[in-house]
Amino acid sequence: MDAEPFAAGTFQASSPADGTPRTLSLGALELETGGRLPQVQLAFQTWGRLDAQGSNAVLVLHALTGDAHVADGPEDSDGWWRDLVGPGRVIDTERFFVVAPAALGGCAGTTGPASPAPDGRPWGSRFPFVTLRDMASAEHALLGHLGIEAWHTVIGGSMGGARALEWAASYPERVRRCAVLASCAASTAEQIALSQIQVEAIRLDPAFDGGDYYEREDSGPVRGLGLARRLAHLSYRSEAELGQRFGREAQGEETPLGSADRERRGRYAVESYLDHQASKLVGRFDANAYLSITEALMSHDVGRGRGGVAAALGGLEGIEFLIAAVDSDRLYLPEQSEEIVAALPGEVSVDYIRSPIGHDGFLTSAATQLEPPLRRLLG
Repeated sequence: MDAEPFAAGTFQASSPADGTPRTLSLGALELETGGRLPQVQLAFQTWGRLDAQGSNAVLVLHALTGDAHVADGPEDSDGWWRDLVGPGRVIDTERFFVVAPAALGGCAGTTGPASPAPDGRPWGSRFPFVTLRDMASAEHALLGHLGIEAWHTVIGGSMGGARALEWAASYPERVRRCAVLASCAASTAEQIALSQIQVEAIRLDPAFDGGDYYEREDSGPVRGLGLARRLAHLSYRSEAELGQRFGREAQGEETPLGSADRERRGRYAVESYLDHQASKLVGRFDANAYLSITEALMSHDVGRGRGGVAAALGGLEGIEFLIAAVDSDRLYLPEQSEEIVAALPGEVSVDYIRSPIGHDGFLTSAATQLEPPLRRLLG
């Protein structure tokens, strides 16, 4: 479905259907590192209705390769967090006005490397470096355009959780409650290293062309993007879950030891699984966008320029927090959630999602296991 632009002040009157893609023209955006985007389009979707006081708006922020389609839309039922967001669910769209923007630098409708630059050609290699703080800066414009004084709650998981924390630190007067799931206050050396390997996999693909591959007759750096996705997905799942699901089983009738020719050997089931995950992503995602948002996540440090994490979070007395971790997460370790609560003021503890699958438990189990604390947070 094509996104529909709208003018400031007309959104509520137009009564768009829940899940209708929309775009907002922001004009120029000055970036944290000194760059500048002369024209930014912000893609977003909404569910429910804003109340007369403008006090029931919930901002939902997606993870690395997510998008604005968080709940069911008018023609489908494939919202990526539909178990958490919708009529009668924990984030009840009959009570709350849910807003979900697509991240700056991605490829889900908001301005990113594949978007046209002022000369009409895709930005490609010319797209500037953006940070999570820049993403929050772009999303901040939604408040005025939607008639919202402050978010009732800002919530996100993984990269969305890092963005939620950045929102709280950047605009504490605009955030009443904040839920950070399976995330961290600052990316660690290991997390940066894992991301750097993914970035290099894309850059070393011969079809990358330095980032200016949009006019190529082939599909661009899909092999590099697929390799990046394989590595990333491995960090999203636990070793125990992979062992239980796949073990050393062969894929179907394939025989991993069936040929002396290494190019003709069959695959193990876990190899087929990673191939499938790679194929799904390259069919819907842009390689430059993957670079842009991965590098933004590498730069994540809520304490940057604020005297460190403890100083940045320690002054947020006016915000109520929910911090959650997945007990089997090997990408964002539970200790990192404990570090966040240690820096926050007041009595805050970590709520745990018990899941054997690893990091992705924040997607599959949050709606059931976090229902009590989320309902308390939402009031």
